[in-house]
Amino acid sequence: MVPRGRPRDTQVDERVLRIAAALLLERGYTGLSIDEVAEQAGVAKTTLYRRWPAKDHLAVAVVARLQADDEITDTGDIRADLVNYLEKIAAGLNRMRAAGHREGPSAGTVGELVAAAARHEDIGRLTRKQYAERNTLALALIEAARVRGELRADLDAEPLFDQLAGALYYRVMITGAPVDRAYVERLVSSALERNLTCP
Repeated sequence: MVPRGRPRDTQVDERVLRIAAALLLERGYTGLSIDEVAEQAGVAKTTLYRRWPAKDHLAVAVVARLQADDEITDTGDIRADLVNYLEKIAAGLNRMRAAGHREGPSAGTVGELVAAAARHEDIGRLTRKQYAERNTLALALIEAARVRGELRADLDAEPLFDQLAGALYYRVMITGAPVDRAYVERLVSSALERNLTCP
């Protein structure tokens, strides 16, 4: 079977996402314009709307692209590995919180993206799928540490990771408090205190 229509041009996708990322980070969510992205990318607006039906869809795609290079490395030291991975999550949250040069405790674009997932059922499904894929890697990291005896044998990896990642989002979305490496180190130490097999 030969697929109908022309194949999707990945070069166009990459160019559009690169331009949209630059605008999002410089101007924030409200400053992201489909019209301007199309103009700078040299493509018709209809091309963008076929791929991303609304600005919400484009913004979520941009964030997924920015997160794509975040790696989860298993060095055999669960404390260090969790700190390193959570620091990448924190950096991404801070990048979106500061998009548009916001200052102070505002959740910024992080809040807009959460709202987008609530506004659009398809974005909600896509966002949950993206998080599930990334969380699978983090859960595997914790499970590997449990299997090799670094963590308690009866440890449930999912609630542990929820405590860690959830705390970062809570600070960004609710309290506005900073999320930096120092906080991540405190967070991981606190969460692991009763779960390590040895101090």
